[in-house]
Amino acid sequence: MDERLAGGFDGGASLVGGVVRRTAGSWTSSVHALLTHLEAAGFSAAPRALGIDADGREMVSFLPGQTVGNARPWPSWTHSSSALTDVAEWLRRYHAAVADFVPPEDACWREGDTWRPGMIIAHNDAAPYNAVWNDDGLVGFVDWDMAGPVRPELDVAWVAFSWTPLHAPHVVAAEGFTDLDSRLPRLTHFLRAYHWQGTTNDILNLVAERLTLQLTLMTQAATTDPTYQRMLTAGRDQDLTVALNQLTTLRTT
Repeated sequence: MDERLAGGFDGGASLVGGVVRRTAGSWTSSVHALLTHLEAAGFSAAPRALGIDADGREMVSFLPGQTVGNARPWPSWTHSSSALTDVAEWLRRYHAAVADFVPPEDACWREGDTWRPGMIIAHNDAAPYNAVWNDDGLVGFVDWDMAGPVRPELDVAWVAFSWTPLHAPHVVAAEGFTDLDSRLPRLTHFLRAYHWQGTTNDILNLVAERLTLQLTLMTQAATTDPTYQRMLTAGRDQDLTVALNQLTTLRTT
């Protein structure tokens, strides 16, 4: 029997016999190559690729723990200082594990630029709604279907945006975060835990670049991808535009 897993803007996933199954896409084999590389590298904070089932669904291992699911506001752990530390350390370890991954020549990605040396394959959606948590902290991230090539510093910017959080005030308020004045100290905390070598303004400029890229991608992909069509219908592009416009007020002198 399929057990529907909570959450998901992309049709969601089911748990069958302890294995997560979801609709496969043209990008699935490339994502599985990435997950297989992570497994070989000893990186345990991501699902394991388990192939395709008889119904054409991709199969990955289940990461046990708590998720945001459909809860609003989000659970308190998503906005905790310990979460910032755990996620930054996860990202640093992930970047080390993925640094030597060279995608297959025929790789197909749902998001990201064309891969070239110096880029990495990022999760591209390592946000609280894709995090798995337990009493010991962050277990890992699920839903790797948006993985694709980006510059490492843009990946840092996107994850920082998601967890500081730097999204539009009305978006983060609905998620339970209202202490907007704490965002710069939280960003500093995150960057310190990641071992970021630049300045806060550097990362804010990179966040602006990454948001601009995401807005372009969403508009282009919506012509063929129903998930992005639903995002635009839900006003996600407008929310990102608000977030982008507010960044100038966060830059320090």
